[in-house]
Amino acid sequence: MIVRSKAPLRIGLAGGGTDVSPFSDIYGGAILNVTISLYAYATIHPTDDGKITINAIDRNEKIVLGSADILPIDGNLDLAKGVYNRIVRDFVKEKLSFEMSTYVDAPPGSGLGSSSTLVVAILGAFVEWLKLPLGEYDIAHLAYKIEREDLKMAGGKQDQYAATFGGVNYMEFYNDNKVIVNPLRVKSEYLRELEHNLVLYYTQTSRLSSEIIQEQSNNVINKNEKSIDAMLQLKQQSVLMKEAVLKGNIDDVGKILHEGWQHKKLMVDKISNDNIDSIYKIAIENGATGGKISGAGGGGFMVFYAPYIYKYNLIKTLNKLGGKVIDYNITNEGLTTWTIN
Repeated sequence: MIVRSKAPLRIGLAGGGTDVSPFSDIYGGAILNVTISLYAYATIHPTDDGKITINAIDRNEKIVLGSADILPIDGNLDLAKGVYNRIVRDFVKEKLSFEMSTYVDAPPGSGLGSSSTLVVAILGAFVEWLKLPLGEYDIAHLAYKIEREDLKMAGGKQDQYAATFGGVNYMEFYNDNKVIVNPLRVKSEYLRELEHNLVLYYTQTSRLSSEIIQEQSNNVINKNEKSIDAMLQLKQQSVLMKEAVLKGNIDDVGKILHEGWQHKKLMVDKISNDNIDSIYKIAIENGATGGKISGAGGGGFMVFYAPYIYKYNLIKTLNKLGGKVIDYNITNEGLTTWTIN
């Protein structure tokens, strides 16, 4: 038997950062994101040899351990081990034996939610294999708890829910980890236009998002008015983005992205840098009406909106800057699992 799963990565269009505690607990957060045709994959092959093999193919990392109730969290493929530990502790109550392989279409630190999406994919494979009674909200919330509570990884809440639900979603975040996912019924022609005009650019750099997120949280705790006001503005941007997408005012997306980027840079000093600012300036000069860094900031992917036919010139220009424009499609499908006997 072979069990497989895949979960989509996401592009955050507005409200990014407002899903991070304690801001979301105090003020409430709101984000609009879309999932794309870049994925995290997990495959499980159950065995009876008393071993656990985890192979992260994209990272060229592999570990072989003896089957145990708890696997050590020691910096070696901890996402997979964290999921396993939760599954054993909360559900099966006994050690398992298997071979697991994982692969992610984007590198760590890219800003597309790759780590959280991988957790969702791995968790989905276990749910499929063991026939666990978990729905979409259950899986997303459990993935969040594994990362934030068990593995002590700093971050927000949007990635786990985007990967699980898929599609275009307006998400609301409240205290006590309450999340409401509002799938948007966007007309196909609006969605295709959005997809056509959004350019995804990999800067060929990555960043340690935990440092940026921790500073963002500290700014809220310390009542940094500039940072808090920027987050409140970003929350409002998500409402404007939702209206633009639903009403078909797709070219407003560029303006909203641009305004949101100006506010996002005020949250934490490390969100942008000279290289990112230079890329953004060149993009605006070559057809983009707005854009932003994807994820927490500091590096990784950038996304730009270029209306009409301006995206073609923008792509040529960006590809000369040392990074790479990535092809993608917007996808409506979230976590998917299946079994081959």
